[in-house]
Amino acid sequence: MGSVSLKIGDGTARFKRATLCSSAVNVLMLFSVLTTNLFALYAFTYSPKQHLNNPLLHHPHKNISLITEQISLIMREIDSSQRKLAKMEKELLGYDTLDLSRPNLANELKLFLQHHQLPLGKDSRTGITEMVASVGHSCEKSADLLSQYMSYKVSGPCPDDWSLAQKLILKGCEPLPRRRCFAKTVPKARSKNDFVIDDVLAMGNGGIRIGFDIGGGSGTFAARMAERNVTVITNTLNIDAPYSEFIAARGLFPLFLSLDHRFPFYDNVFDLVHATSGLDVGGKPEKLEFLMFDIDRVLRAGGLFWLDNFYCANDEKKRALTRLIERFGYKKLKWVVGEKVDAAGSGKPEIYLSAVLQKPVRV
Repeated sequence: MGSVSLKIGDGTARFKRATLCSSAVNVLMLFSVLTTNLFALYAFTYSPKQHLNNPLLHHPHKNISLITEQISLIMREIDSSQRKLAKMEKELLGYDTLDLSRPNLANELKLFLQHHQLPLGKDSRTGITEMVASVGHSCEKSADLLSQYMSYKVSGPCPDDWSLAQKLILKGCEPLPRRRCFAKTVPKARSKNDFVIDDVLAMGNGGIRIGFDIGGGSGTFAARMAERNVTVITNTLNIDAPYSEFIAARGLFPLFLSLDHRFPFYDNVFDLVHATSGLDVGGKPEKLEFLMFDIDRVLRAGGLFWLDNFYCANDEKKRALTRLIERFGYKKLKWVVGEKVDAAGSGKPEIYLSAVLQKPVRV
């Protein structure tokens, strides 16, 4: 069934698409009207000459009583069908399936599921007279767990019950009811090796415009720098994931190039070069030395070389890297050596080096 619009004067009368329940009622009422008309037609148009021996012929009031009785029966059937359809509709909607009178039900759950009458009465467009809570009707099957989920201190911290919430969702109780408690916030741990981008940019005295990120992964560093009006080219390879396509999809510039190749840039073009542990080319000192000279070539005088959480397997490797950097005569604006717990869960501390170095002017 579609929708029909009738233009009447300056207004428009609209007949909206009927629902499944209303369509069934309309069909039933139409059938009742047709049946009633057939009864009336039969009662008032049959020929008396053909039914002289019919006792009802001499008692027309009995015919009228019979028709009235049939009409009453049909109307009762229509009323019963309407009640059944309304009950089915409520069951499908699900908001009347939870019995709030059952014992041991959390007060917060009762308050949330309480119906609220519309302040202006019945809505003329939807026919709704009250607002009901948004909660999955399958929650009725897990009322005890739902009551446990809604047991908390109002305006206090929410209990650590994510496993309970997940269990309810897996049982089909979705969406979960709202709660009046504060979710716990987990602060992101920041070590002394993690430098703040704005602090590093401040060391460049406002002269950071373009940068180069070596081993930039998915381009997160370039995206954060773009928020600060700094253009960063990200060098990456598609190792285990299509990083280049992802970086380009973020509106950033990927450079598909291994670190064994000479950088395809002119001398002294970048204000900032950012590198992480990807700077370690296979753990070979001679390759790292060649790479450092190429980084020095593309970085302008006064530019910043940001070594971000470079992993040092041992103290000897840290000392070797330190000696290599000192050969270039960079000014140490920031130099931090710290330890982090092994991410694999072994509990052993790992050594990381973070530094911000400024390239000197060479004559």
